[in-house]
Amino acid sequence: MSTAVTGRMAALTRAELTLLVRHKAVLLTALVVPVAMTYSMRPVVEDLDLAEAGLSLGEAMMPMAVAFVLLFGVYSALVTVYVVRREELVLKRLRTGELSDAEILAGTAAATLVAGLAQCVVLMVAGAAVLGMDMPADPVWVVAGVLLGLVVTSGMAALTTVFTRSAEGAQITIMPLMLISLVGSGVVVPLELLPDRVASVLELLPLSPVVELVRGGWSGQLGVYEALGSVGTAVAWTVLSVVAVRRWFRWEPRR
Repeated sequence: MSTAVTGRMAALTRAELTLLVRHKAVLLTALVVPVAMTYSMRPVVEDLDLAEAGLSLGEAMMPMAVAFVLLFGVYSALVTVYVVRREELVLKRLRTGELSDAEILAGTAAATLVAGLAQCVVLMVAGAAVLGMDMPADPVWVVAGVLLGLVVTSGMAALTTVFTRSAEGAQITIMPLMLISLVGSGVVVPLELLPDRVASVLELLPLSPVVELVRGGWSGQLGVYEALGSVGTAVAWTVLSVVAVRRWFRWEPRR
């Protein structure tokens, strides 16, 4: 990446970070909701038969915390950010400058992604301390899961804007992926506790490989074959979202 491109991206990222701090509703959703939901779900997780899946309480809750950050702090927030910038003609004006389409989308998302990454790190460190957990058995897979999660959710956020007419409408259009992920991606109920046939289908959902990598990387129960399969699924969703965004993303307000 050239110095000129880096400078343009840095300027756009700083501007987005300033706007993110000023947007109290988005900031509240991104920072407070994941923490509150993780804390509130602990009694539910404690009632699960985790021993059957060979998991501890911490190994069940850690990927849950990461998933909440990705869904509420990244995916939900980014859908709103993209839609607001589109409706205010910010994206259209940026396209008249030197930035490419990819640079505009990446620069607009950068502040949210950095905040999401920082929150994942803080939650994992704090959660491990509170739950008395050991360090991850395979930290490489944990890191891969978080980074792939950021990429997948940002791509899905850009794609969701295709169906979103306004910032208010984003509260509706985000719900399908949110609900599917919360119920079917092993966020609350680990896929290890479900029948094999059901689990094999749910493993193909967008957020499932992320949860699998974080959970398996922390517990050390994830084999190389399974880990690479999860990485492949996440990459496939990323490629699909990129292709769809390049074809259908709207740069001007929907009427």
